[in-house]
Amino acid sequence: MAGVDSEGGGIAKSHSGTTLNIQLIQIAHARSGDKGDTGNVGVIARKPEYYPLLDKYLTVERVQRHFTGICIGKVERYELPNLGALNFLLHESLGGGGTRSLKNDAQGKTLSSVMLRMELEITEII
Repeated sequence: MAGVDSEGGGIAKSHSGTTLNIQLIQIAHARSGDKGDTGNVGVIARKPEYYPLLDKYLTVERVQRHFTGICIGKVERYELPNLGALNFLLHESLGGGGTRSLKNDAQGKTLSSVMLRMELEITEII
């Protein structure tokens, strides 16, 4: 995993052509909740220069793979570039929702923590 930069707020710069494996938490923070059986996860870049990395590497397919076994429905992604953020809807991920589910986290409050543990392979100089 790449090291934290000297400012403690991101990842160390890579060299051209090098691939870095980073945890999403190094470049973003997140918040989650629910609407019925759909988990909602907002991912916000820690610095404006990190948003292009989120835009490129945090794809629907990557999120779907990361939530295998949790999200059994489709994943939708909404881009909010003016906020440096992406919003994901994880359909059929809460066991029916807050009033029906027997899951410990029927409102999806821990989905943001799960998202931030995702590792991304990036190739850009940052």
